[in-house]
Amino acid sequence: MGILNVTPDSFSDGGEFDDRDSAIEQGLGLAGAGADIVDIGGESTRPGSEPVPQEVEQARVLPVVEALVSQGVTVSIDTSKPGVARAAVAAGASIINDVTGFRSSEMADVAADAGVAVVAMHMLGEPRTMQEDPSYEDVVGEVASYLMRQAAILRNAGVEASAIAIDPGVGFGKTVDHNLQLLRHLDRFVLSGYPVVLGASRKSFIGSVLGGRGPADRDVGTAATVVAGVLAGVAVVRVHNVDMCLQAARMADAIVG
Repeated sequence: MGILNVTPDSFSDGGEFDDRDSAIEQGLGLAGAGADIVDIGGESTRPGSEPVPQEVEQARVLPVVEALVSQGVTVSIDTSKPGVARAAVAAGASIINDVTGFRSSEMADVAADAGVAVVAMHMLGEPRTMQEDPSYEDVVGEVASYLMRQAAILRNAGVEASAIAIDPGVGFGKTVDHNLQLLRHLDRFVLSGYPVVLGASRKSFIGSVLGGRGPADRDVGTAATVVAGVLAGVAVVRVHNVDMCLQAARMADAIVG
């Protein structure tokens, strides 16, 4: 899954692809580099970010969704707004990736009505406050329990179990140690039976582990998380640098056999 942020303020590539033409070019480039899915987001979810109005988010993402789908690209929409999800699905998106884990019953209904696939992610609180002293007694157990509850809510809303994937939400309301614990125990999530999505790409904990490297200098560390994920059995890795991470994933997959 290649990341395409159509935003001015995302932590890694904010402002690089915030006009229609550059975003479409980047999306086609991600697909050409080997991304099976291009994940389009029109609202930054970096720590401390503020929400944007629905109409602004839609104006950012819909032309890009339509253009990429028309070129045969499989598109997921990265949003927590039911209205944006509904419009993006109408424009051709086939996956809804919700960083709030479908806390909104309306969002679950949108997914069920459209018959699309979903990714339910764990996030502590909201982007604006999620990194303000996040605390867990058992981060792996609590995140896993939350995701199982949300998966049940989605099924009860009418989403097919086979259409549900889960994401432990690395970097979303977690300390460096919390993130490392989740990576060490990805098998717990895989054993749930739901496909697992791992989105660690260029996150700040990688920079911390590697001595303070900035987002653009975290791709090797990201590739290491991709290998850990593939060895643990995750189904999807969500990344910025598709070419490097695809090589890492293929090598790890060959080792697994």
